[in-house]
Amino acid sequence: MFASLSRAARRRVLAVSAALLVVCGMLAWWLAPFGAPVPSGSVTFSTGVPSGVYQRYGKLLKQALAQDLPEVSIQLTDSEGSQQNLARVASGKADFTIATADAVAQYQRERRPGFERLRGCARLYDDYVQLVVRKGSAIQKVQDLRGLKVGVGQDGSGVRLIADRVLAAAGLAPVRDIQPVSMGIDTMPRLLERGELDAFFWSGGLPTQAVQDLSERFPIRLLPLDTALVDRLHDVGRSTRHYRSALIPADAYAKAQDGRAIETLAVANLLVTTAEADDDLVEGFTRTVIRSRDRIGSQVHPAQLVDLRTAVYTEPLPLHDGASRYYRSVKP
Repeated sequence: MFASLSRAARRRVLAVSAALLVVCGMLAWWLAPFGAPVPSGSVTFSTGVPSGVYQRYGKLLKQALAQDLPEVSIQLTDSEGSQQNLARVASGKADFTIATADAVAQYQRERRPGFERLRGCARLYDDYVQLVVRKGSAIQKVQDLRGLKVGVGQDGSGVRLIADRVLAAAGLAPVRDIQPVSMGIDTMPRLLERGELDAFFWSGGLPTQAVQDLSERFPIRLLPLDTALVDRLHDVGRSTRHYRSALIPADAYAKAQDGRAIETLAVANLLVTTAEADDDLVEGFTRTVIRSRDRIGSQVHPAQLVDLRTAVYTEPLPLHDGASRYYRSVKP
């Protein structure tokens, strides 16, 4: 039929068809979303005990996320620490959290509910084990804690996990050979100051504000945890392989260290979510963690150590697909 039309008629049909194609194209462009999908909705971030680094970091990260992901509402919840954080995320009670690598490995080894769902977004900063005593105390090594009242962290914390292991590596049964006191960093410094504790364990970024504040008002010192003790931890195997020998710099707690670096052990913190978390949300979350490092680090010193070059290493957790997409996008 088209061939039987006159030349002028054919030109008119072609012109109308071209105009229709332009209109359809403009309509499709108008209806299509602009750019990448924008994450939205509400998520829960499980942090830590009041005055601990997890909680302070979480509050500042929430502010950064409000700018970068304005359609996402972030709810922060306190927790006892790494072990409770992992249980919350694995069970769906929280969407994101921070936990130490040794606590993650322990959770996996015990095949606790939802362990196979857990995924890593970023390696953040290292926690340093800090064993705090009064400056005039006769306690010189871990073995001297026998029979004493020792703060070991709350039951669901990473502090409790690592305190029990350090005590065992030093030849002390965590329940029989000491008087364990299950308290968090929001309570233990005050108990030590009042003489209700002889020592307490803390595992956190440097400096931890609660320990810093205690050192400013009360004479304390840090007990060394030498490489031989770390070697004994490594001999246990499994999740203890995530510990490494480290030094607490001499200026971390200037009044508590008398200008000396202190031997200890360190373990990495991981930003954790689940495999089911939305890829776009996880990509945006991870991007904000990396980009906000200096801003958050100006108030929470450990955050300064978040590094794009190492953030991708979330062992023992597989990397979430959304986080992987972010790291590929910034790879030189």
